[in-house]
Amino acid sequence: MRYHNITKDDMLNGDGLRVVLWVAGCSHGCPECQNPITWDPRGGLEFTEVEKNEIFQELEKSYISGITFSGGDPLHPANVDEVTALAREIRCRYPDKTIWLYTGYTWDEIESWEIVKYLDVVIDGKFVSALQDVTLPWRGSSNQKVIDVPSTLRAGKIVLQAE
Repeated sequence: MRYHNITKDDMLNGDGLRVVLWVAGCSHGCPECQNPITWDPRGGLEFTEVEKNEIFQELEKSYISGITFSGGDPLHPANVDEVTALAREIRCRYPDKTIWLYTGYTWDEIESWEIVKYLDVVIDGKFVSALQDVTLPWRGSSNQKVIDVPSTLRAGKIVLQAE
């Protein structure tokens, strides 16, 4: 897996103060994407144990609410296995931290993927510039959903995160 950045003390990509891992690789190609530099799965830097430990150091801080996976697309084929393994490890090591994930895939496409059981919130769907709405918390366009994953899995239908 490759990545472009690790953001610390982020307040824009999920609830509370978060660490954000911006991965490289996205095949959705949304017009007017805010991060087209992250589309190339060979771009950015190699994600190593050094970066993983940097994330863990941030998650050790009591005031950090959790991690957000963004990009690119964390579920791109170049990323999904390592992001899943990292989410699993974070869930085990930091059970009280929340794990958010942004993806261009829809919930219907990913609901059976292994990673889902480690997530608290998924923001799904491609960014659609014609539906852009800067007043919406945590998403860029109104077609995207902010999904409360544990509630959705229990209910068997999409439950939206309270905003």
